[in-house]
Amino acid sequence: MTANRDGVTGWYRLLTGKETPPSEAVRMGNRRAAALMSLFLNYSADALSIDQLNEIASSCGVSMDDAYVECVAALCCVGTDAADRAFTNRYLRKMIKGISPDEYRNDPFYRTVVLPEEETVFGPFTLRMQTLASCEAFVRDDFVILPDGRLLPQIGYFTDEYRYPAVLENGREWMTLLPNEIQTTLPAVDRARGRVLTYGLGLGYYAFRASAKEDVSSVTVVEKSKELLDLFRKVLLPQFPHKDKIRLVCADAFDFAGHLKPDSPYDCVFADIWHDVGDGKELYLKFREYEKNLPTAVYDYWLEKTIQCYLATEFW
Repeated sequence: MTANRDGVTGWYRLLTGKETPPSEAVRMGNRRAAALMSLFLNYSADALSIDQLNEIASSCGVSMDDAYVECVAALCCVGTDAADRAFTNRYLRKMIKGISPDEYRNDPFYRTVVLPEEETVFGPFTLRMQTLASCEAFVRDDFVILPDGRLLPQIGYFTDEYRYPAVLENGREWMTLLPNEIQTTLPAVDRARGRVLTYGLGLGYYAFRASAKEDVSSVTVVEKSKELLDLFRKVLLPQFPHKDKIRLVCADAFDFAGHLKPDSPYDCVFADIWHDVGDGKELYLKFREYEKNLPTAVYDYWLEKTIQCYLATEFW
């Protein structure tokens, strides 16, 4: 196992501080929870309605979250025998939570950057507003790790409709202003300081939030797509309050990283060039090899905790 940048060997030990792996029962539960949530989000995320949930919550005298959990359990064929009820209580009830969209509507980027009414297309990229239906499920944050080794995907839903900006590449969502992308980017924003380097542009959310910090003097964005950079310059960047801090570079991330030297003018580095954990694991590990070129910088990676959870085979 490759040692991490803090000198700790092994992803599981890094994440938990423990040497002893979870029990086989916990690992089976982790596998089941991850598989069921993947199927649910891909095929049934919009299966529930607010009227259904209100009726169940009212007739059964339970909370909306409890009603949602029971519906998800039924959709995922989780039964009502003792073993399945234990799984529901140990996993599903700790994973699923209704949250208010107001927190995300009040995000500085959301309040400041206004997209055109008509979608904007530059080459393979489309910039547009999209809609998340009320009660439609989504991933809301990185995995939560419990002391016994349970891995809990964090699933959320809103009780009213949520409109959000998105950039798509060839029809596939590349970046959106959904809770998961906000929640998993903000820790890197919090650590940003001085001269910041970021790989991957998307909507420019990280650049927007980092450039707003008083202790950040510059944000260099490395993006390989000229079309996306053109779209960003035309529609989004003019609305950024601190656009004077932002420098755009059209280059391949790994080529750029490969030319960095210990005296390169960057204090913090944030990488976000993957779509999800599926393609992110390999790219994350590859990026880590380039840290030696600029060893004094603070490094952050999008979805790092969840990627490390998948790399820690002890959980599975």
